[in-house]
Amino acid sequence: MESAAMDAMQSHKILPEINVTPLVDVVLVLLIIFMVIAPQLEAGDRVELPPIMNVDQKAKLESITLTVTASGRFLLEKVPIEEDAVHAALLAMHEKEPEKRMVLKADRGLPYEKVRNLFAEAQQMGFKGVALMVDEKKRVAGTGN
Repeated sequence: MESAAMDAMQSHKILPEINVTPLVDVVLVLLIIFMVIAPQLEAGDRVELPPIMNVDQKAKLESITLTVTASGRFLLEKVPIEEDAVHAALLAMHEKEPEKRMVLKADRGLPYEKVRNLFAEAQQMGFKGVALMVDEKKRVAGTGN
């Protein structure tokens, strides 16, 4: 009788099961990490735009973007560029495509004089339009602001 029980146990061997829960946990953590880090890899420094009320949301024109970070780094179309080379590069881009406008994306911590000088320089180059990129300021409930 015991041999019959042993034969029955051997025919119903336990199959190994893979527990995928730890694997899924690790993959989700990696996904979250990459989602947080990926936007920072694009341009390097973070640029905090000045907030204003009533931002024009539909002003999506084809333009040349000059970014100035809080640390003073310059990025022309998301490509790092030295401050000394900005004028020549902008002039060359304007001559190549004179119908394009320029958008100045400057950190709100920069001195106003520096931003205004860049703005005036772009206007003197002959850009049809120069805009300052901003964030929309949120209204506080119960106040006029």
